[in-house]
Amino acid sequence: MAGARGTGLVILGSRIRRPEPGRLDNRPAASSMAPNGYRGEVARKSRNRGGAPRARTAPARPAGGAPAGTAQLTAPADTGHNPEAKKTSAYPGEGLGLPERGPGSIASMGRRLLALLIDWLLCTAIAYWLTHSQFWTIAVFAVEDYVLTALTGCTVGKRLLGIRVVRTDGSLVGLRWALVRTAILLTVVPPLLTDRDLRGLHDRASDTMVIRL
Repeated sequence: MAGARGTGLVILGSRIRRPEPGRLDNRPAASSMAPNGYRGEVARKSRNRGGAPRARTAPARPAGGAPAGTAQLTAPADTGHNPEAKKTSAYPGEGLGLPERGPGSIASMGRRLLALLIDWLLCTAIAYWLTHSQFWTIAVFAVEDYVLTALTGCTVGKRLLGIRVVRTDGSLVGLRWALVRTAILLTVVPPLLTDRDLRGLHDRASDTMVIRL
């Protein structure tokens, strides 16, 4: 049974009110449901609690610019007392206490090679004059170099070029060390292996050096 009473409608004992003119219904619609399953104010509170991610704050950095927990590598300070640092000579003979140029300085390699060439040509002439053969040139050269280096420090070629062989303490070479020096000199290659003072292997083995007069 349905009937009208006043301005309202009655359906099966239930009363449905019509909205009054000018009055808005603020209740949320049944279909407006949030993704978390709630409606209205409860849905907004639920989203604020767990739905939206929280903004992260960057960790504070310590003074110096390196992030916390990160090792900062720094170069060791140079104290100027490195035992492995070797001082290089500015010129040949500086490490031996010799002047850079003039008398007493280390003879240049050009002078030494030219003196060697003069000695070799002289010994070749002597060998040919004695034996009519150049085969004995090496023997004559060995005798000349050994005897003159031991007694005077100067062969003929060295005397003409103004150079002399002495021990590092300035004394004469002597018979024993002259023998060592001449024997190594005859092997040709080791004398060419010079150090920063232009001393070949034959000079280093006999503790000698070639200086200018």
